[in-house]
Amino acid sequence: MSAPSPQSARRTVRITIVLLFAAWLVDYADRLVINLVLPSLGAEFELGRGQQGLIVSAFFLAYALAQIPGGMLADRYGARRVTLWALLAWSVFTALTGFAWSFVVLLVLRFAFGAAEGVFPPASLKVLVERTTPDERMAANGLIMSSNAVAGVLTPLLAAPLIAAFGWRSAFFSAAALGVFVLVAVRMRLPAPLPRTEPVTGTVRPGAGGVLRLGVVWRFSVMMFGYSAIVWGFNTWIPSYLGEEFGVSLTTAGALVAVPALAAAGAIVLGGRISDRLGGHHRKVIVPGMTVATVALLLVAFSSSLTGFVVFGTLASVAVALCYMPILAVPLSGLAPEQVGVGSAVIVLGGQAAGMVVPPAVGALADAFSFQVAFASLVLGAGIAAVMALLTPQDAASFRTATGASHLPEPAKESS
Repeated sequence: MSAPSPQSARRTVRITIVLLFAAWLVDYADRLVINLVLPSLGAEFELGRGQQGLIVSAFFLAYALAQIPGGMLADRYGARRVTLWALLAWSVFTALTGFAWSFVVLLVLRFAFGAAEGVFPPASLKVLVERTTPDERMAANGLIMSSNAVAGVLTPLLAAPLIAAFGWRSAFFSAAALGVFVLVAVRMRLPAPLPRTEPVTGTVRPGAGGVLRLGVVWRFSVMMFGYSAIVWGFNTWIPSYLGEEFGVSLTTAGALVAVPALAAAGAIVLGGRISDRLGGHHRKVIVPGMTVATVALLLVAFSSSLTGFVVFGTLASVAVALCYMPILAVPLSGLAPEQVGVGSAVIVLGGQAAGMVVPPAVGALADAFSFQVAFASLVLGAGIAAVMALLTPQDAASFRTATGASHLPEPAKESS
């Protein structure tokens, strides 16, 4: 294949960023809707906080279990194809959630929805790797993943009034429609992969089994667990906390949540640019970032005013969001392109394990003690992430050395 012109390559990168940003925006918004409707679900189905947390966990259990199979599917059948499968399936299950009539049905549908979304992250990362060069990859990924924080801004602002006016079911029907729209856009507009430019000498252990046996990849997964413990433990319960502690309505809570979410969006983009500039070296970002997050989380937990909650919550969100791209930078540069699906799935798995375990744990602590104790417990996540940042290779070369490979091999062609 002849090398594309610089203009064509830049166009490929730009279109890929836009389409993956849209897909991740819908992906993340679909997940956040459940946080906004938990009070409504609790009232309609007479659920305690522990049961509400289980509804969240059902999604993350399936999401976590689907990560590695999703990476294997992307490596075997092509990232584009698996991305389209995921978009279609999760849109269907999002719509079906709007028809749920009991707690058990909610659990089943959220589990199915989680499995459908679970194959998307490794496929998405592989789509990105195939359409970017290493020196621009984390900046591009930072822009894409800022969609998570943007979804954190838009979802409560748009969904809360919708729920108030038409009920909680309307939010799921609307999210499903957006998913179908993005599915069509990706199907029609995603460009072909760029030719690879990485070195082709050397070897890496072949196959998914070889990647799964790499302890260094699992250490990055534990790092992602620490990061995600804070994100999901905090975000899941903010609407409930603001309503119970400060008497804030769901619509107002949505507007307040938008403040830290918008700040986090900028921090994710900045974290990607810093990662590219540093060439990895994630501990330079994660250790100080998680130190600031620890202090901010304690201030959030014991703040007696709504203003303090928003200010310190925003500081915690920014400090944590800065750490997201640095966690992914070294593995995405150090793994062979045809192994990015499985490798990234292992790392994302750590984050989804946190999403499965932490929300019900935080809810249980809030029931047993208080939201103050529950939020303060999230500093454990900051400690885990910081420690793992010190125990992992700091650049692509040392990562490949840790995996037993000095260079990247020739990638396999994607099947479309």
